[in-house]
Amino acid sequence: MVTLLLDSTQLEIVLSPIERTLSRRSDSVRIERSGIRKVQLTDDAWTWLRGVPSPGTLLRGTVAMGTWRSAGGADFVVVRRRHPAVVVDLDETCEFARLVLTTSHGVALVQALRLEADDAPTAVTDIVAAAGEETADATGAAAPASKPSTPKRRPARAPKPATA
Repeated sequence: MVTLLLDSTQLEIVLSPIERTLSRRSDSVRIERSGIRKVQLTDDAWTWLRGVPSPGTLLRGTVAMGTWRSAGGADFVVVRRRHPAVVVDLDETCEFARLVLTTSHGVALVQALRLEADDAPTAVTDIVAAAGEETADATGAAAPASKPSTPKRRPARAPKPATA
C-alpha cells in the first residue's frame, strides 16, 4: 500500500518500485495541501474509478494503478483488490482532479489533515500518534490504548481413541 507523507504545505504519495512500474510513473505524487477540497473513506474503491487508464495498469478486480482520464479530468489511482480506500477530491490547480488510494491509513489521513503539520514530511500515522500523545500529556490521562487483546479460545479436541 502507498505511503502517505504530510507536511505543512503538501501531501506526498510515495510509491514503491512496483507501484511506480504499474502506474507508469517515475516519481511520487505531490499535492498542495491547499488544493485538497474533500476526503472520503470507502470500502470499495472500484466504484470510484472513472475513465480509462492512460498511462496505467488495470487487472479487473485485482489492481488498478496510474492515471485515469475521463471527461471529468485526470485521476490518480492506486487500488488493490477489495481493501479500504480514501478518495481525495482536489481543486483545479492540482495535477489531478481526484486521488483514489487503497490504504488502511485513511482515517489517520483525515485526522492528520485537520491537525497542523511540521515543515518536514511525516507519515500521517505518526502525525496522528504524536497528536494523541500531546493530548494525553496535556490532560494528564493516558493515551487511549489500541484494541485490547483478548485471548482466542481454541475449540476443545476430542481425545484420541486408544489403539491396541
